[in-house]
Amino acid sequence: MANHKSSIKRIRANATKRLRNRYQAKSTRNAVKKLRGTSSKAEASELLKKVTSMIDRLAKKNVIHKNKAANNKSKLTKFVNTLK
Repeated sequence: MANHKSSIKRIRANATKRLRNRYQAKSTRNAVKKLRGTSSKAEASELLKKVTSMIDRLAKKNVIHKNKAANNKSKLTKFVNTLK
C-alpha cells in the first residue's frame, strides 16, 4: 500500500483513467463492428466519419498506438470504398 498522500491520489486517478479508457476503447470497437456489419454505402460512409474520429481520439490519448489507429482507419476506409 502506498504511504504518501500524492501516491494514494495517483492510484485513485489511475483507476479512474483506466475505467474511462476501457469504456472509450470498447465503444470504439463496437462502433467498428457496427460499421463492418453495414451493407449500404451511404450509411457506412456516415458511420466512417464517426468511427474515424473515435479512433483518432484514442490514438491522441495513447489508449491505442498511432500506427494501429492508422491501420484501422485505412482498412475501414478500404472496406467502405468497396461497398456498392
